[in-house]
Amino acid sequence: MINAKIIYRIIGTLLYIEAALLLLCALFPLCYQEDDLYGFLYSVAITAVAGTLLLFLGKGADKHTNRKDGYVIVSISWVIFSLFGMLPFYISGYIPNITNAFFETMSGFTSTGATILNNIESLPHGLLFWRSMTQWIGGLGIVFFTIAVLPIFGAGGIQLFAAEATGPTHNKLHPRIGVTAKWLWSLYLGLTLTETVLLFLGGMDLFDSICHSMTTTATGGYSTKQASIAAYNSPYIEYVVTLFMFLSGVNFSLLFFTLLKGKIRKLFQDTEFRWYVGTVLFFTLFIVVVLMFTSSSGLEESFRKAIFQVVSIQTTTGFASADYMNWAPVLWLLMSIIMLFGACAGSTSGAIKCVRIAILAQIAKNQFKRILHPNAVLPIRISHNVVSTGMQSTLLAFIVVYITAIFIGWLLVMLTGVGFMESYGVVVSSIGNVGPGLGLYGPDYSWDTLPDLAKWICSILMLIGRLELFSVLLLFTSSFWKKR
Repeated sequence: MINAKIIYRIIGTLLYIEAALLLLCALFPLCYQEDDLYGFLYSVAITAVAGTLLLFLGKGADKHTNRKDGYVIVSISWVIFSLFGMLPFYISGYIPNITNAFFETMSGFTSTGATILNNIESLPHGLLFWRSMTQWIGGLGIVFFTIAVLPIFGAGGIQLFAAEATGPTHNKLHPRIGVTAKWLWSLYLGLTLTETVLLFLGGMDLFDSICHSMTTTATGGYSTKQASIAAYNSPYIEYVVTLFMFLSGVNFSLLFFTLLKGKIRKLFQDTEFRWYVGTVLFFTLFIVVVLMFTSSSGLEESFRKAIFQVVSIQTTTGFASADYMNWAPVLWLLMSIIMLFGACAGSTSGAIKCVRIAILAQIAKNQFKRILHPNAVLPIRISHNVVSTGMQSTLLAFIVVYITAIFIGWLLVMLTGVGFMESYGVVVSSIGNVGPGLGLYGPDYSWDTLPDLAKWICSILMLIGRLELFSVLLLFTSSFWKKR
């Protein structure tokens, strides 16, 4: 049975939190004397009223949440957060189209970073900060953020964590999920503040430093500039952003033990981390070689452009310091492959994740061995831990569903009139929460020209990609709603 009252209560509380965040952003039009103040104030009022109504409906709720409740809460909360989060854009008139406003907000909360804006610099500071805030909150997870700041979930928090966490492994630092959430969010905040200081020292103004740090740590990719990081034309800024994109792609539990506990050995003993580093280095080296032969760039510039774009795409951040669509066509294909990889499970990145790629590679390797030795026992290990057959089956199912979703999305977007390459690019980018696509929707272009129907399709893909497919798709199965 679905506990409807607790769902109302939790969603209502989440809307109160969103109203508070919107109120925080309302301070910017007051400081900068800009015209988006009433857009924020109306949004706060509407969101707070909706939250109050839901809390009233959830009065007297049983605080216990089961696994089904967790999946419903997480899936619905992301949609509702996006619906109310789009209000400042729509009410202020800067994004007067509902489809575009919802797309921009969903892209923000899912830390995708695809935008419909063609002149980002024209937005007032409040809306620019709200764009960055959506990504920062969505990076580690809306519900996970709430677990860290409010003890409203009780023991049921673990169910919500499992539904929202990215990747097949959910490493906890502490038996109590609330403590784990606080520690990880402290690390998250620490990375954000550190990058802010470094960007400010590199010549970026304070506001832009804060916004870019928030969207880097969230691997979101929203920038305050239309040209993204390329607008600053600064090697220092590019290297700083590259470093923090890379760190944000590491499993945060692993990063916690490495940075705060000093357990460096644990980092390099991790199979997924070694795969992550190995793929980044391989893709970077490949691109450097191609750029050296096909462009006028020197070694340092080729390396800087290559590693920035590789880390940006693989961590699904989506920042751009160069337009890879101006590179050799072979690199377009490579970029589309990198979009599928992703970084580490338990990070803020999207896509398939390196741990799944590592397990899949071992499964394939063992099949060759089994041909020669049919009776051999060939366990699959990740970081010295044996991967169960159940987890292997889940992995294979995930890959099948992921690829199927790409092909279905590709077909649907093409039916709206979008070209072959562009359709593939926006679909892979959306479900992987990457940001830039291919062709007309590459790093130098917005997604404004996409048909409205295609934008809704991409918004759905962003959601199911951020919540790792099953959390959302499970709601559309008949067995989920059967009483047991």
